[in-house]
Amino acid sequence: MSHDLTPKARAEGLAVLAATGWGAVAGRDAIRKVLRFASFSEAFGFMARVALAAEQMNHHPEWSNIYNTVDITLSTHDCGGLSVLDLDLAARIDAMAGSARVLTDGPGIETLR
Repeated sequence: MSHDLTPKARAEGLAVLAATGWGAVAGRDAIRKVLRFASFSEAFGFMARVALAAEQMNHHPEWSNIYNTVDITLSTHDCGGLSVLDLDLAARIDAMAGSARVLTDGPGIETLR
């Protein structure tokens, strides 16, 4: 199955994601979002929910967790960049993030174009 994005679908999808705090990754065809939760427990619970959704989709994020902060990067390695899977997983992540605060001033986070 092809996961390629048409230019129109890419532009529309990235516009929606930019409005929720996703940013471009410098030097890669990938998107990134950094979320801060109220506690480690909330961050870990969020990661468990995302892991279950990602496994169901057979599409897994690159991510890290330090205490209450989760740093997520999405890109589809099979096609060498963003795909429909990334947009779909990003939307699921947004739905699961709850009241987490989006950090937009970290190193390597750029505005989506």
